[in-house]
Amino acid sequence: MGTNGKEGVLERVFHLSENQTDVKTEVMAGFTTFMTMAYILAVNPSILSATGMDSGSVFTATALASFIATLLMAGLSNYPFALAPGMGLNAYFAYTVVLNMGYTWQMALAAVFIEGLIFIALSLTKVREGIFNAIPMNLKHAVSVGIGLFIAFLGLQNAKIVVDGETLVSVFSFKASLADGSFHTVGITVLLAIIGILITSILVVKNVKGNILWGIIITWVLGMLCQAAGLYQPNPELGMYSVFPDFSSGFGIPSMSSTFLKLDFSKVLSLDFIVVMFAFLFVDMFDTLGTLIGVASKADMLDKDGKLPQIKGALLADAVGTSVAALLGTSTTTTFVESAAGVAEGGRTGLTSVVTAILFGLSLFLSPFFLAIPSFATAPALVVVGFLMLTSVTKIDFKDYTEAIPSYITIIAMPFMYSISEGISMGVISYVIINLATGNAKKKKISVIMYVLAVLFVLKYILI
Repeated sequence: MGTNGKEGVLERVFHLSENQTDVKTEVMAGFTTFMTMAYILAVNPSILSATGMDSGSVFTATALASFIATLLMAGLSNYPFALAPGMGLNAYFAYTVVLNMGYTWQMALAAVFIEGLIFIALSLTKVREGIFNAIPMNLKHAVSVGIGLFIAFLGLQNAKIVVDGETLVSVFSFKASLADGSFHTVGITVLLAIIGILITSILVVKNVKGNILWGIIITWVLGMLCQAAGLYQPNPELGMYSVFPDFSSGFGIPSMSSTFLKLDFSKVLSLDFIVVMFAFLFVDMFDTLGTLIGVASKADMLDKDGKLPQIKGALLADAVGTSVAALLGTSTTTTFVESAAGVAEGGRTGLTSVVTAILFGLSLFLSPFFLAIPSFATAPALVVVGFLMLTSVTKIDFKDYTEAIPSYITIIAMPFMYSISEGISMGVISYVIINLATGNAKKKKISVIMYVLAVLFVLKYILI
C-alpha cells in the first residue's frame, strides 16, 4: 500500500479534511504535545516515590497509563487531547493522602480506582456532559484565558525565571547567582529559557511549521552545547541534571510488578476514605472539564451553543484511564492542559492523540532520551502557548459586567490559586451570586446545574 493508500485510511478514520487538517500537521502536533508533556515521565515517579513506591515501577505505569488513556481519547472522541497522570493530583496523592493523612499508597490507589468507576458512571449518565453544557459561553472563554495564564506561570516556574520570594514570587536574580556561584548550574538555564521564549516567539511570528516543537528542540540543543562547553554544570542536588541522554543502563523497561494490582480496599467504608475519594473526584472532574473547555474553545471545536460534540467519548476516555492507571500503579490520569501546544500546532483530530500515545509507548524503551528533555527547554513552549490561549479574551463580552466580572474572577483565580478547578469554582459561584443579586438570573436563563454547582462549591470550601 502506498502513501496515498495510508493517507486514505487515516482520512476515513480521523476525518482529516473535514477538520481542515492533514497527516503532516497532525503528526507534528502529536510530537509537540508529547514533548511538552514528557516531563511527567520524570516528575511523576519522583513525586510518588516519596510514598515508598518504586520509581522504576511508577515510570512504567505512568508511560503505560498515558499510552492507554490517550489512545482511548483518540478512539472514543477523535479529539487531539492527550492524557497522563496529572500534576497536582499526584502531589495530593503523595503529600496529603499518604504522608499527611497516613494512608498507605495501596489505599490511595484504591481511592483513585473507585473515583474512576464513579467517573465512568457519571460520564455514561450525561452528568458531566450536562455540567459542561451548563457553563455559560463567556465563562468558557474565560477558562481558556485562565488556563493560558496558568500554564505560562507553570512555564516560568519550571524555567526558574519566577522563583519564591518575600512577595510570594519574584524574578530570578542573575546578580545573586553570579555571587553565590550558582550561575553555571541554575543561572545559565534561566538564560537559555529566556532565549528559548524569544526563539519560539520569532518562529510563531514567522509562521514556521512546527514552531513550538522547534522551539523545544533548539533550546535543548543550546543546553547541550552549553554543557559541552562547560557553561552549564549539572548539579543533581539542585535538581539540575545532565541534558544529554544517559544510555549507561541500556534500554530495558523497568519492572512494574511492585505497583501492579496492589490496591488495598480495607478502609473503603471509612469517612476519611470517602473524603479523599471525593477530593480526587472534584479536582479531576473540574481540571478535565476546564482543560476540555479551554483547549476546545481555542481550537474552535465548540458548536454555536458552546457544546463539544463528542464530549461523552472524551470524558469516558478520561474516566476509564483513571481506573486503569490505579490498576497499573499510578495516580489519577487527566486530560493534559499541554494538549493546547499540539492544538496550537494545528492538531484537530484523534490522529494527534495517536501520535502522542505512540510516543508514550516508545518512551518505555527510550526512557533515557525522554528523561533528558530539560524543563528549561519545554518552558518556552508553555509560555508561548499561554499567549495563544490568552487571545480568547477578545471573545468575552466586557460590555455586560454580569458576564465580564465572573469571567475576570475565573481568569485571575487559575494562576493565583494555582488550580484550574479553583478557577472554575470561583467563576461559577461569582456568576450565580452576581446575576441573582442584580436581578439578571431569569433573563440569563441560568440552568439548575449552575445553581447546584455554586452550592456544592461553597460547601466544598466550608467542609473540605
